[in-house]
Amino acid sequence: MSFEILVPDLPESVSDATLVSWHKQPGDLVNKDDNLVDLETDKVVLEVPAPISGVLSKILKTNGSTVVGGEVLALMEEKEVVETEAEEGGAEEEVQGEDIPLSPAVRRLINENQLDPHAILGSGKHGRILKTDVLAYLEKQQKADRKAERKEEYKEQPIVDEENNFSSVSASSLRPEQRVPMTRLRAKIAERLLQAQQNAAMLTTFNEVNMQAVIDLRQQYKTRFEQKHNVKLGFMSFFVKASIEALKHFPAVNASIDDNDIIYHGYYDIGIAVSTPRGLIVPVVRDADQLDFAGIEKSIADYGNKAKAGSLTVEDLTGGTFTITNGGIFGSMLSTPILNPPQCAILGMHAIKERPVVENGEIVIRPIMYLALSYDHRLVDGKEAVQFLGTIKECLESPAHLLLNI
Repeated sequence: MSFEILVPDLPESVSDATLVSWHKQPGDLVNKDDNLVDLETDKVVLEVPAPISGVLSKILKTNGSTVVGGEVLALMEEKEVVETEAEEGGAEEEVQGEDIPLSPAVRRLINENQLDPHAILGSGKHGRILKTDVLAYLEKQQKADRKAERKEEYKEQPIVDEENNFSSVSASSLRPEQRVPMTRLRAKIAERLLQAQQNAAMLTTFNEVNMQAVIDLRQQYKTRFEQKHNVKLGFMSFFVKASIEALKHFPAVNASIDDNDIIYHGYYDIGIAVSTPRGLIVPVVRDADQLDFAGIEKSIADYGNKAKAGSLTVEDLTGGTFTITNGGIFGSMLSTPILNPPQCAILGMHAIKERPVVENGEIVIRPIMYLALSYDHRLVDGKEAVQFLGTIKECLESPAHLLLNI
């Protein structure tokens, strides 16, 4: 009996998706809930699991295709799938590949790629070669071939010929280029950043903060904090708490513009910019004002793990009233972060560096961080922006404000 593999229902704000890659090919045996294919939307990568156990019989949409919700991606035939050895063709159906027993599926793969089975290390029972072993061997071989090609491409070319004339070798052969299409996420990032530049009166104000008090407090309690809450005490929770206090004092910074209306948000959903191999994404810590330090750190850690695993959902990335980005983890000393529309402000953290400062008439060395607040001048005045950043500075240099809620 044939089963259709369908594009899952897409989020309301997403009209279509791009088929990134198939994890199974026609003829492969598949267990129920195995990931068949990845679909990339503007925000996240969606996995399409197998609805049944069986054989993937036909692929209808190839890599790079644009698909919509409910569209048929492939067909499957229902069939009971047993252990790995049976998946490779069945232990009872082994045939000889010279002196090496091979299942039909493995033998077909080896013959198609003209491989020597003696060169492949088997990981199956009694050293049998499984399909995964052949695929791993092929991938290793392809990497070696690509490396050899690059080495040949960059091999030094003769500048003159035997008669001392300049070689006619084109300089372009030593300057390789590669043209690849933007991923959906990268294209969306580009669109939103350009939109922020074009549709907002964006300005940035700066300040510096002495991080000594936060560092001392963190150093004193980080072990006990981790033992009690099973999460590390980082700097981000201090900045989230300080930002919330400043947002309460200056509600315009927590607002957004919708056409000719200003929307003042009575809640604090803080976006935390996270860098991933696919690009920058901003998961949202919702109702952050209701969380303690441990709750904030746990939320951030969970989002970090989900980002690495590629399991963030559209809901994780939707909304937000204010954003914090930390370029300091990459060594950034100073930057002007770009707004995350429709939000009207974003806080940029930077690297902590020891600097000479004057305290009580004396020069001392302190750990200093530069802060940057980019804001939409249509909604936030310069005075508010400066005072907002000053409030964050005050909260961080005197953490008692955060701990005692004063």
